Amino acid sequence: LAFFHAVIQERRNFGPIGWNIPYEFNSSDLRISVRQLRLFLESYETVPLDALKYCTGECNYGGRVTDDKDRRCLKALLSEPYSSAAMEVGFLFAPDVDARGKGVYAQPKAESHEEYIAVLRSLPYIQSPGVFGLHENASITKDLKETRELFEAALLTQARAGGGGGGGGGDDLLSRIAEDIAEKLPGDFDLEAAKALYPVDYLESMNTVLVQELIRFNRLTAIIRKSLASLKKAIKGLVVMDAELEDVANALVQGARPALWMKRSYPSLKPLGGYVSDLLARLSMFQSWIDGGIPKTFWLSGFFFTQAFLTGSTQNFARRNNIPIDLLGFAYEVLHDEPKEAAPDGVYVYGIFLEGARYSKQTSLLAECEPKVLFVSLPMLWLKPCKIAEHQEKPHYMCPLYKTSDRRGTLSTTGHSTNFVMYLKLPSDQPESHWVKRGVAALCQLDD
Repeated sequence: LAFFHAVIQERRNFGPIGWNIPYEFNSSDLRISVRQLRLFLESYETVPLDALKYCTGECNYGGRVTDDKDRRCLKALLSEPYSSAAMEVGFLFAPDVDARGKGVYAQPKAESHEEYIAVLRSLPYIQSPGVFGLHENASITKDLKETRELFEAALLTQARAGGGGGGGGGDDLLSRIAEDIAEKLPGDFDLEAAKALYPVDYLESMNTVLVQELIRFNRLTAIIRKSLASLKKAIKGLVVMDAELEDVANALVQGARPALWMKRSYPSLKPLGGYVSDLLARLSMFQSWIDGGIPKTFWLSGFFFTQAFLTGSTQNFARRNNIPIDLLGFAYEVLHDEPKEAAPDGVYVYGIFLEGARYSKQTSLLAECEPKVLFVSLPMLWLKPCKIAEHQEKPHYMCPLYKTSDRRGTLSTTGHSTNFVMYLKLPSDQPESHWVKRGVAALCQLDD
């Protein structure tokens, strides 16, 4: 129990790969769990593991957990120390071994309090990520997180840019940045022309998805264009530099995404340069769709509202086959070659990244990360709608797909985070708890 408490506390240092939301687990959770443990052990002849798991994992610690993926992780972390095997001498709580090949975190052959204390004092002061169920690469993720937090704190101490009319070097730089972004932005999509080319069709939901996406992107580009125009006027002293414009100016100088844009934007953690390039790529994708027809393969990350696109593909299948959409789910097939035609049913999607694991083309299974490689691209996926009742399940890992790498969002009415898209069933020969503890997740976009 104490080992479990230490592990869940330390996983917070690794950022989203440890916990989606950093919960404030504390000593009161441990204290009540210890009291319950003593009560159960004194009241029963055999150890009631199921009752202990429920009280500790679902009530005491689980009561703080609001994200269902974090709850799944908590239960996976508790399943090993709260098992009959863990009571045997020599049981390994973590895979670390010493120079002699003996387990470092093994169940000791000790009886007295002094013997247990001696064992605990012999444990290493610095732990590897494997102790917390994570891959060795997680230490790099942890260092990057701490470095980013340090730089963000340093930026907060920087003097802020002043209001317009000064004509200094800072204003020249700001003006060039605003001009550069404004020049790259294409004009608004012609919604009337798009609706004429892709009218509402009972058997083709993608037409509706396209028009809805164009409306959202038009709103975003309009606010970007308007704020940049106002900023250029403020620099020249033609309009007052209000607080909102000043925030935009400071963000542009620091290479960050302005908060004003993000109110209308899709979720993104990219810096300014990466965000603008990503936005232009998304706009280009939809322009190609308008000009060349429905694409054979879809860049999943390019959609503003990904769930609408996924529902549209399921709806097409349901309407063509007269099946209630509630009875349908997706079957997932990883493709090794680029398809030459559109999918007969469902959609081909690409642009997904894996964190915490990789997909091996040799074995067609999930595999451990390569050293120092934090993110890998997942090959193209075929999302095939099928009846849930008729689908033949194979060994797989229910991999959560998120829009951004911070994984957290606000809790929506669906019971999921607003950052969560869907579960991908990726083939695996390992028990699901292994990848859950690794913090393996799929992402629609990276942070650079």
